[in-house]
Amino acid sequence: MHVHKLEKVWLAIGFITLVAFLTTVGIQAFASGHGAPSDLTKVDPQNLEETEPFDDPGLHEIGENEYELVMILQSYGFTPNEITIPEGATVHFKVASKDVVHGFEIAGTTVNMMATPGYVNSTSYTFDETGEYLILCNEYCGTGHHLMSAQLEVE
Repeated sequence: MHVHKLEKVWLAIGFITLVAFLTTVGIQAFASGHGAPSDLTKVDPQNLEETEPFDDPGLHEIGENEYELVMILQSYGFTPNEITIPEGATVHFKVASKDVVHGFEIAGTTVNMMATPGYVNSTSYTFDETGEYLILCNEYCGTGHHLMSAQLEVE
């Protein structure tokens, strides 16, 4: 099979461009500290309320100005849906979905996870500025998806 010289040139250009793009994206993600937010802990979504730590959802102090926020996501709400956090606190989020795939995004921050039934997802964030933050579901989860939100207040 004969491949024309110009076709070889264009294939090489395309391959080099693809490698350069993927390398740039990989380096940028690594430099920014991006990674998968899941800790791959499995839970039974049918018995989520009986499974530790989801048997006691809410904000729990675990150290000096360090907290763990345990949340259950279900159609069409968050449990708890109103949270108050002190300024400068580092919060370790643990979220799990009870029914379908949900999103967990805190607007104005870098907190953004996908909550899949059967898995615990976790991430951490330090709240340096006071104010009200909106927690949203950013994965379509059904007809009441637009109503799924919670308030997080940093004071």
